[in-house]
Amino acid sequence: MTHISINDNGQVRTISLNRPDALNAFTPAMLHELQTALNEAESDSNVNVVIIKGEGRAFSAGVDLKVLQGVEPQSGKIGNIFDDVANGITKSLRQFNFPVIAQVHGACFTGALEIALSCDFILTCDGTKFGDTHAQWGLRPTWGMAQNLARAVGVRRARQLSYSAAVFSGVDAVTWGLANESLATPEGLEERTKELAQQIAKASPGAVNAYKKLYQLSEENLPLEEALQSENALEFSEITDTVARLKGFGS
Repeated sequence: MTHISINDNGQVRTISLNRPDALNAFTPAMLHELQTALNEAESDSNVNVVIIKGEGRAFSAGVDLKVLQGVEPQSGKIGNIFDDVANGITKSLRQFNFPVIAQVHGACFTGALEIALSCDFILTCDGTKFGDTHAQWGLRPTWGMAQNLARAVGVRRARQLSYSAAVFSGVDAVTWGLANESLATPEGLEERTKELAQQIAKASPGAVNAYKKLYQLSEENLPLEEALQSENALEFSEITDTVARLKGFGS
């Protein structure tokens, strides 16, 4: 791959956006490589956790606006040059059988934020700059921004951020519920992300997969009693290690 690099550490796979000279700005070819990397990770039985990060000074500046020169967006949509593959990526991230962590530093704007929000959660550092700049460029979101940002920070704050194209920090992202943790430095972020990924990888893969599906159920916003009935009715045959794990208790 040209603009995506892959590294395995035990059961944790790190997929890195690797176009640092352009702040990892997305091109269609780069997104196709990312989709391929995600497909390969999900089909690899040795992988239990995926980290998505950016090489160099940023996670990603979002779509490479140079690619859009000469393109005539229709009704604020940039069209299939990006949208088909990007929506495939965000769908893959939402439906993955195991957790995907977005490790976000430097900058995370617009399309990059949409991809990060599709991961299970976001870890960041204090100096990271986040923003949804669609309105600044006369564009409308098509990769899930309005739905996922509102779920993360609440619809009123999401409106404010999107209408104004405001830039906000990693500290803000944690305060508002968009990110789970913010570390003081990119180095600290790297260490903490690896630590958390290894903690998750040690858990029962089947049980973590069950939680993925159960938390997806919670996002359907069913009435509580109906949601509880649905939760208890689900079966997870992929949990096969219970006896072995219980035998190891206290040993």
